[in-house]
Amino acid sequence: AGLIAVATMPLLRAKELGEIIEKSQPTVALCDGKLLDELDTAQRAHAVLSTVVAFNQPEVAGSLETRAAGKSGVFAACPTAADDVALLAFTSGTTGKPKAPVTTHRDVLAMCETWPRHILCARSDDIVVGSPPLAFTFGLGGLLVYPMWAGSSVYFHDRPYTPEGMVQLINEIGATICYTAPTFYRQMAPFAQKHGMPSLRICVSAGEALPDATRQLWKDATGIEMLDGIGGTEVFHIYISAAGADVKRGAIGKAVPGFTAKVVDEDGNEVPRGTVGKLAIIGPVGCRYLDDARQTDYVKNGWNHPGDAFMQDDDGYFFYQARADDMIVSAGYNIGGPEVEDALLKHPSVAECGVIGKPDPDRGTIVKAYCVLKPGTIGDAALVKALQDHVKATIAPFKYPREIEFVDALPRTETGKLQRFKLRQTP
Repeated sequence: AGLIAVATMPLLRAKELGEIIEKSQPTVALCDGKLLDELDTAQRAHAVLSTVVAFNQPEVAGSLETRAAGKSGVFAACPTAADDVALLAFTSGTTGKPKAPVTTHRDVLAMCETWPRHILCARSDDIVVGSPPLAFTFGLGGLLVYPMWAGSSVYFHDRPYTPEGMVQLINEIGATICYTAPTFYRQMAPFAQKHGMPSLRICVSAGEALPDATRQLWKDATGIEMLDGIGGTEVFHIYISAAGADVKRGAIGKAVPGFTAKVVDEDGNEVPRGTVGKLAIIGPVGCRYLDDARQTDYVKNGWNHPGDAFMQDDDGYFFYQARADDMIVSAGYNIGGPEVEDALLKHPSVAECGVIGKPDPDRGTIVKAYCVLKPGTIGDAALVKALQDHVKATIAPFKYPREIEFVDALPRTETGKLQRFKLRQTP
């Protein structure tokens, strides 16, 4: 029809929907009938949204179903150009106010020729399932665009996922490809080991850093080498990845065919292999924010700068360190929070954890860990000492968390990304 799609999530409230409406200026919205209240509230404050059409209400006049029933299904397609805008996919907001990258029809098709063709290698007989919302491009690519491109089938669940429920669903429908975040794979592992998942052949992890402890836990439980990748809404999907025999322990992978990646210093100069710096990528798709001054921070001299700290080895593999703004400098030492998290996750008492830098008058910054413990575990001073000793024995001792706080849950986006900026705001 030539329209521009702007997807949102069921969990968004009127305030958040209003921010999206203000930025994207939509004139029509399609909304599940169960979610109309929040959208109606947002609509009253934004006159530009003149029409709201509900669906899943087949008996209600004016719903999508009743409107469709009066149409023949025959129409003249809009003559859309390759460079016309196809969608605005708002970022998930791990660092604050979301941005709206612009994606064209050409961009969508170009990305189908990169990671899906060379790394994922889906087949027409695959059945795909996963937890990421279609509002985020990790879900939109993995659960809609890429299966359509490969001729695969997708199963969309109509109830909230639980770790055991996901394992059971995979077995019920014979799913062969699964998409979810590392934290969810970790929670699924004991149920996968208990029930088995004989149909499953590919497990894609993205959305946040994949700790090696989680990769090995999943491999022990299922025998499947997880397919890790890092990408971004700004370029639609994954641009560094590896699968099968090409996986190197501790690394995310290499630049996906079609993309070039390097690790650079503050001036954009490539640093020697083995040196930590900032990731820069260039390929068939690049960042174009809609009316946002942050564009100049992301794209410099044609290269996209996602804001991630990486190290590249002599074989071309990229090792994730942290978000560039999550690197912790303590008493002159550079410490990557994800590395400390991975060490903590190797302790049998820790279910989840998040690590940040906390201001300190003596060391400038100290490493602080927030840990969610496994059921039945008591979070006391003795466990704090045990976890600190465990980290010291697992990685360089100066990286250990000098403070550990036990919490019931960690702040995450709907796709499972850890929101470290919220941990930093914790009093």
